[in-house]
Amino acid sequence: MTDDSAVEIIDLFGGPGGWDVTAQRLGLPVTGIEHDHSACETRRAAGLGTVEGDVRAYGPADFPAATDLIGSPPCQPYSIGGKGAGRRALETVLHFASLLAARKDIRSHLATLDDERTGLVLEPLRWALEALDAGRPYRTVMLEQVPTVLPVWDAMAQILRTEGYTVATGRLHAEEYGVPQTRSRAILVARLRDAAALPTPTHRRYSRITPQDAGDPTLRPWVSMAQGIGWGMTHRPALTVAVGTAAGGADPSCVGGSGSRATLYGERDAGRWTENTRPVDAAAQPAYRGGRKDMIRVSIADAAALQTFPPDHPFQGPRTKQYEQIGNAMPPVLAEAVIRRAMAPELANRSDSDRP
Repeated sequence: MTDDSAVEIIDLFGGPGGWDVTAQRLGLPVTGIEHDHSACETRRAAGLGTVEGDVRAYGPADFPAATDLIGSPPCQPYSIGGKGAGRRALETVLHFASLLAARKDIRSHLATLDDERTGLVLEPLRWALEALDAGRPYRTVMLEQVPTVLPVWDAMAQILRTEGYTVATGRLHAEEYGVPQTRSRAILVARLRDAAALPTPTHRRYSRITPQDAGDPTLRPWVSMAQGIGWGMTHRPALTVAVGTAAGGADPSCVGGSGSRATLYGERDAGRWTENTRPVDAAAQPAYRGGRKDMIRVSIADAAALQTFPPDHPFQGPRTKQYEQIGNAMPPVLAEAVIRRAMAPELANRSDSDRP
């Protein structure tokens, strides 16, 4: 069994460090496994523990000191904006989870999936079960994905409960925790020896028919896009920051596609807008290719701020790779809410000298 005073987190899909900058700031040691070289360079520049490689090539035996587990598998196969390989294969993925629970080797089954990334959603379960079987179970498991993955988390929850965990799953809305965007995520939290729970909201849920200063008086107002980055929509948070496109990175297509683009323009045209008066980075302005000359474009720094990364987080790699890292990341402020609630006993046990 693990030492109650020890903390060593392993993050299976570390990305640029959305979970990990929060863990580091809270004084919780963390190592992230990440296959993308640019994201690994970002992590190293930020001083985050990093293993560059494929999570499928590793297991708990490679990290025997690890006490807690984080996982944010790639969302593209399950995202509404993607091609949908994961959504089409959902029942198959659930079947593979049941095989894992029976300690079956599913590698040959995974090879039959149309998109190899689809099966990565099961890696956290493989790690958790292998750690249990080795007699070094993870004390806490924290998982995050797009909302369409919630049935997978629910299936994992049932499996982990039979192994002695208490588990909570649900859909969290980022603006309810102070993130200036309406991003929603499917979350799983499992605890081995005490009750698992999701964090309670600190801010009001955004509603287009409810003013920012109205609603539950016990909660803080949601944070608008303009409040988050100093310009943009004043009457609502930004839309979900997602992966950018070759046509412009984190432009309106990076906050949700054509519908989101229309929302941005609509808010601006209605006067619910604060202009961006900062100097334009010419390198960030690609050719319009016949598009609107007044296109709204979000810089790397602005996209990172909407995701609540620290202002000095050192994103590395080509510009498109930096946008990709930001769009794929867990917002650090949301990660903090999950970690503080899930690992409250460990945080309470940290000595004053251990705390930041």
